Amino acid sequence: MRNYYHTILINLHRIIYYVIKSRLWLLNIDSHTDEERYALANEMVTKMNRSSGYSTKAFGTENLPKEGGYMLYPNHQGKYDVLGIFTTHKKPCSFVMDEKRSHIILVSEFLNLVKGKRLVLNDPRQTIRVFQEMAMELKNGRKFILFPEGGYKENNGNIVEKFKAGSFKVAQMAKAPIVPVALVDSYKVYNSDTHYGPTQTYVYYLDPINYDEYKGLKTVEIAEMVEERIKAKISEHFEPIAE
Repeated sequence: MRNYYHTILINLHRIIYYVIKSRLWLLNIDSHTDEERYALANEMVTKMNRSSGYSTKAFGTENLPKEGGYMLYPNHQGKYDVLGIFTTHKKPCSFVMDEKRSHIILVSEFLNLVKGKRLVLNDPRQTIRVFQEMAMELKNGRKFILFPEGGYKENNGNIVEKFKAGSFKVAQMAKAPIVPVALVDSYKVYNSDTHYGPTQTYVYYLDPINYDEYKGLKTVEIAEMVEERIKAKISEHFEPIAE
């Protein structure tokens, strides 16, 4: 958490600037295109990352579907996860987060700029409504990040917790491609008690799973498949390079 408070402290001037600018844009959100708003969101991330020495390497961007909407399903390590994906995902995408955590200053502006979704935990009806909205938007070409672990544990390292099957209903509803995303060392940025200072993280975009490949599966089976692929990629990342 030291990195988190350090980043806020040295970027107070930027936070004030981007909160004001974002709120002005949000007064008439549709006067700016998805690309313009996504670029502003990424500008915030990039400048604050550089100020603290955080960087992210991406692999497998060629695996991302060239056309149409799709769901990105990553493992969840901490506060930096969405930021790491945003800096490596060129086309506009959005994300889903816990409603209670979504009203923090700058987080709220960031979420609203990309027209993100808020989920009220333990409210199945609200979840279904949000998933229905997302399904319609996916069919119109939007891309979303949804963390199937639901939340993250502090200092959990690169351990992947069990995926929640319900997270995959939105992909089923939209018949959209599923892109598993493996995040490595993302927790070190803001969710580690032992790591402090410049940090390198990694994002792996795995082969997409098209609807025809999973349409006959139950959500539990889809969750297990995506979870295992992500775990395998994380394990591969740490395998020693053969000489």
